[in-house]
Amino acid sequence: MDTIAREPSSLFPPYRGYVHALEVAGSTRLLFISGLNGFEQDGRTMPESFEEQAELIWRHIGAILESAGMGVRNLVSLRTYLADPQYDDANGRIRAERLAGHRVASTVVCCRLLEPAWKLEVEAIAAA
Repeated sequence: MDTIAREPSSLFPPYRGYVHALEVAGSTRLLFISGLNGFEQDGRTMPESFEEQAELIWRHIGAILESAGMGVRNLVSLRTYLADPQYDDANGRIRAERLAGHRVASTVVCCRLLEPAWKLEVEAIAAA
């Protein structure tokens, strides 16, 4: 699989490690990961802090990618829903750590989530 960042000079420069668009060439498989939240394996409990929920979600993403024979480098798109804009800096930092320099198309939306305990929800697309 080849990816090509599409960064037209007529657009503003991308920031925080994302690309305006990412073309996937030669892909034979696409993996669409539903919005994940910070539930523990029991499906009932979740950590209280944003950071703990975010780390758990990234572990969930990693497990799903691994089950498909993929890794973080296969991610091409992320959509993150934050319950509060105050979490934006922590979200950006954790995402950058997990992506380790890998750039993806990305959107962050601040909105009310289904459950008050949820601090964020993340969905992703991977290609191989």
